[in-house]
Amino acid sequence: MPQTSPKLLALLAGAVLLIAGGVYLIGQGGGNPPEGQATSPLEAVAVGDVANFVPRPVPAAMPDVPFRDGEGRETRLADFRGKLVLLNLWATWCAPCREEMPELDRLEAELGGEAFKVLALSVDSTGPEVPAAFLEQIGIEHLALYHDPSAKANFTLGAFGLPTTILISPEGLEIGRMAGPAHWASEDAKQLIGEALRLYGSAQES
Repeated sequence: MPQTSPKLLALLAGAVLLIAGGVYLIGQGGGNPPEGQATSPLEAVAVGDVANFVPRPVPAAMPDVPFRDGEGRETRLADFRGKLVLLNLWATWCAPCREEMPELDRLEAELGGEAFKVLALSVDSTGPEVPAAFLEQIGIEHLALYHDPSAKANFTLGAFGLPTTILISPEGLEIGRMAGPAHWASEDAKQLIGEALRLYGSAQES
């Protein structure tokens, strides 16, 4: 009987671990949380057009990633403390990102202000000119241009697919996130943001 080489055994073991890990992750997703496990009050409003939004039971600290504004000035997430921020990581080569940008613009037009901001952060590796031209081309009026010249913000923030949208509390904590596009101008999305404002948006007023 031929012997199995150590290299082949290692590959087989790795495949078994990958399969086991995939089964574990599938088992963790969806459904009601186990009894006694903490849940977020936002779960009740993460429905319909924002049903894929995953709230964190406990808000978590985020890396203070640097990027640049439309004038090339260095900016950081910490510069937006005091507001509830919907951080959208996008790129012009991402078709779903392009499709949801007008909806994010309408959300900013309706709800943006002293308490809330939509922050659309481009991770285009080509530089700010391409996303700037795209935003102008489709008539974006309310979203400011922000660009990550390192194109690393999505990796730093653990967003391994685009678009990824992260809801950030006025203290700079991640409240929850969504992987993939959404109808951000929908009533479901506005209800989610409204509830987040009620729960977290007044923290700086106390």
